[in-house]
Amino acid sequence: MGKKRIVKKGGEGLNSELKNRSLSRVPKKKIISGVLHVQATYNNTKLLLADENGNTLAWSTSGALGFKGAKKGTPFAAAKIGELIGEKAALMGMKEVNVIVKGVGSGRESAVRAFATKGIGIVSLKDTTPVPFNGPKPKKPRRV
Repeated sequence: MGKKRIVKKGGEGLNSELKNRSLSRVPKKKIISGVLHVQATYNNTKLLLADENGNTLAWSTSGALGFKGAKKGTPFAAAKIGELIGEKAALMGMKEVNVIVKGVGSGRESAVRAFATKGIGIVSLKDTTPVPFNGPKPKKPRRV
């Protein structure tokens, strides 16, 4: 009479599968210190973990974890990314990290806090959000 539905147990579903897959691709290097770049826009949050020379070790976005649409820019999605990158860094043996935050999105703090819960020390936190000095030229007055 039709296909039988399979009910998945557990609340995460797609997110947990993507998380397990991305954790399996962690490089086997042992790196003590690194740099964590956080780019938080209104629509998305991106985290990039690099070594001291700037070589990328791991990265993730909220869209890569299965969040869609407006949920990508939420602090909850950013916290999930922070936890994932924190686990990857812990598997590499990382002890301390310098954090560089860029952007004005709502996931700025929650991503860094979630990363710090994995037991990796934060040495410095730097904000490099671009700020205009004078901005665009204002509109001319309307002539009627």
